[in-house]
This record gives sequence, structure tokens and C-alpha cells, in this order.
Amino acid sequence: MDIKDLRNQSAVDLAKHVLDLRKEQFNLRMQRSAGEFKQTHQLKRVRRDIARTKTVQGENK
Repeated sequence: MDIKDLRNQSAVDLAKHVLDLRKEQFNLRMQRSAGEFKQTHQLKRVRRDIARTKTVQGENK
């Protein structure tokens, strides 16, 4: 998601987005441990999306 889109969202939406990203991150880690993980760049993308979202949450406080 783009940073501009994140800044236009409410605090509740941002919290839900972080929760969804954490679930996605968990699923990717489980796939990696099972040996069926081919797209290693997805972990980096999710980690950075979480950081972006948490940054916007901090800006809003």
C-alpha cells in the first residue's frame, strides 16, 4: 500500500492493516519453514509494509 493511502486511513483501519500484515508474515514464515517458499522477496515487502504502517500510526499520535 502506498504511504499516501496509509495517511488517509483512520487509526482503526491502520491497526487492522497491521494485524493483517502480521498474519501474512506468519503464514510466509510457516511456508518457509515447511520448505515450500519460493518468493523470498515477499518477507521483505511485508516487513517494510508493517514498518510503514506503524510509522504512520506514530505520526497520528
